[in-house]
Amino acid sequence: MTPVAASALPLRTRVGQVNQRLKGWEAVRWVDGAPRVTDVLRAEVDRWGGLGALYGVLRADPWSAVRWENGVPPERSAEAYAAVQEHVTRYGDGLPVLFVEEAPHGLMALGGTTLPVNLALGAGMDAALTEELGALVAAEARARGTHVALVSGLDVLRDPRWGRAEECFSEDPALAAALVGATVRGMQGTTSCDDPIDGDHVAVVAKHLAGQGAGIGGRNGSGAPIGRRELGELHLRPAFAAARAGVSGYMAAYNDVDGVPCSANEELLTGTIRESWGWRGLVMADGTAIDRLRDSAPDPASAAALALQAGVDLSLWDEAFTHLEEALDRGLVSEAVLDRAVDRVLGLKRRLGLLGEAPSAPAAHGTQDAPSRDVVALVERAARQSVVLVRDDGVLPLPGDATVAVVGPNADDLDAQLGDYTPPRPPADPGSSTVRSALAARLGAERVHHAPGSRLRGPLAEQPDEQPDGTGALDAVREACAASDVAVVVLGGTSRRSYDDEFADNGAVAGPAPDTTNGEGVDLSSVALPPAQLDVARTARASGRPVVGVVVDGRPRVLSGLLPLVDALLVVPFPGPGGGAAIADVLLTGSASGRLPATFPAADGVVPVAHDERMETARAYADNPVLRGLPLGTAHSPGITTVVRPGPATVGAAGLAEGEAAVVTVDVTNDGPTAAAVSVPLYGRRHERGVRPRRRTLLGVRRATVGPGTTTAVTFRLGLDELGSWASGTPTAVPVTVGVWCGPDTDEPAGATTVRVTDQEGATPWER
Repeated sequence: MTPVAASALPLRTRVGQVNQRLKGWEAVRWVDGAPRVTDVLRAEVDRWGGLGALYGVLRADPWSAVRWENGVPPERSAEAYAAVQEHVTRYGDGLPVLFVEEAPHGLMALGGTTLPVNLALGAGMDAALTEELGALVAAEARARGTHVALVSGLDVLRDPRWGRAEECFSEDPALAAALVGATVRGMQGTTSCDDPIDGDHVAVVAKHLAGQGAGIGGRNGSGAPIGRRELGELHLRPAFAAARAGVSGYMAAYNDVDGVPCSANEELLTGTIRESWGWRGLVMADGTAIDRLRDSAPDPASAAALALQAGVDLSLWDEAFTHLEEALDRGLVSEAVLDRAVDRVLGLKRRLGLLGEAPSAPAAHGTQDAPSRDVVALVERAARQSVVLVRDDGVLPLPGDATVAVVGPNADDLDAQLGDYTPPRPPADPGSSTVRSALAARLGAERVHHAPGSRLRGPLAEQPDEQPDGTGALDAVREACAASDVAVVVLGGTSRRSYDDEFADNGAVAGPAPDTTNGEGVDLSSVALPPAQLDVARTARASGRPVVGVVVDGRPRVLSGLLPLVDALLVVPFPGPGGGAAIADVLLTGSASGRLPATFPAADGVVPVAHDERMETARAYADNPVLRGLPLGTAHSPGITTVVRPGPATVGAAGLAEGEAAVVTVDVTNDGPTAAAVSVPLYGRRHERGVRPRRRTLLGVRRATVGPGTTTAVTFRLGLDELGSWASGTPTAVPVTVGVWCGPDTDEPAGATTVRVTDQEGATPWER
């Protein structure tokens, strides 16, 4: 194909190339065993001469109303895409369309492999595994014919009230950046935004840019009233990591930053990521985000001009971009700016081989076999690493001959393990497990007694004639506990979506969802465990049996009411369909390698709260002196000790900027009887003159396996990313003193190792 440039295309075609107005499930349908393009697609191609991109041909979930009975069969996905592509190229201007799908934790299509949610991967703190998982999702998606995956991970979790907390890797930007970079590398197989993307990988559009995790009150899409330093240090760092990994695109977020909507923020979308970072890629708006600029613009044409001028290149379900010809006629935006956006869309098509530079094709294009053993093993490992053992007063491991009461609303609810943006499970689902089913498989069904005890939000009346306060359901819990040696109480939340629910125009749940507690559109004013769930734990505690609490959830929770009721506690961010087996394994071995990826607040009234907040000169609340119930990094690891080797480490600022590093070594000792897989976080506090320090930051994390009775040295190479200032959103070498430690302290302990970044005179401003 002859090289294509925007300037050579008719205006109608150029406007069509920046539009992604249709929903794929409305453009092609599966009818009588074959794909059929619809009049909706025909009209769009007739109007614009083609499409820039088409979202969601394979999407399956309650919003799309696509299920196994009416959706595209996994093994025939390529046929559905081909039907669209043939129509677009035959009846349009000859330019192929980009096929875009959601992949926040696996491909959101029938038969797609569902991974643990991002927050669960954050608990695992394993960048290498995250990269492998990204590669398997990409291979699966590209084998079906998908070109572009929309992937969550840029958002930094700063308020647990936000329903989309599960889509974040962590509250800490360093951990989020490490896992975002790993995801992009795994899914794209590239190191630059100019590299071609081969037939085993997909282009990644990372979302959301930027600051969405800092919305006021944890409300989805609300403003982020933060300064430039806060934006750079916290919210741009993961985005910069994605750019450095060659990410193909960013999705501009719904929120504003200091009053300027991200989709209209030229300083962010052009000045920062393109001019400052040197990144060359495509920016996509979030769903209907340009139409939402109507509160900042007098009419659709003005809204379209704002977004296009700012640096948005491709819309998503918006009407505003269909008014671009009008915007050009009125002089609201120049034709050169439109051409800039079109060339970026064409550039992505070129990277993917759609304009003649064909990458190698996948070996099994369009097929969908059962997951291989390697895929299953990777996903199981991720689920196992997501389990955090917070406390154990000697109850674990459970005896192999124990009889167990498995109670609570999440004890036998597979949907509660999956997270938001999840396709329906297949009719035959042998690899899935709940806590109840996994323990029954390990111990024998006759030794596992089950009672849900409550709903997630309120009491459970199991029969129509039972008391509405749920006393009958709690009686069942008493009976199960009385017949058992130990009680496992499984509580938490769910992002379950029902095909009877109502949805907003962007797919967020709008109602009724009576027992849904998480996900987009489900922001909460209270993150305490509901009273009905605590009643289940109280009932188990009153039985006199040892009680193990398990909280399966997608957001940090206030656990102050639960902790006195349990002898051991596991916290598990939505671990995916195999999460039950992962939890059962920890219950029966007594060991886990996950760590809390975010801070769990001590009370409702203290949020937002994080491990890396800045130091304060005032005391905490008079009625709540404790803010952080369980800080990021919390884990109960019996027999494991970590010690930073003493002695200051020094590197010059000039050398740091050129790639030099300070080296810190941590000795990890295992006094236990068996080998232990552990994550080793390294914390630091910056002492920078004139800047109020954060209480602590995560400098890095390593995973290690330590043999019984041995000590393993874990080395941290602290370079520009770890020791530089992120105030501008990119790392800058400045002289600074950093206190370094590896224990659970949220404040710099006495005797912490010092790392010095020195000036030309060999000193730091803190020492003068």
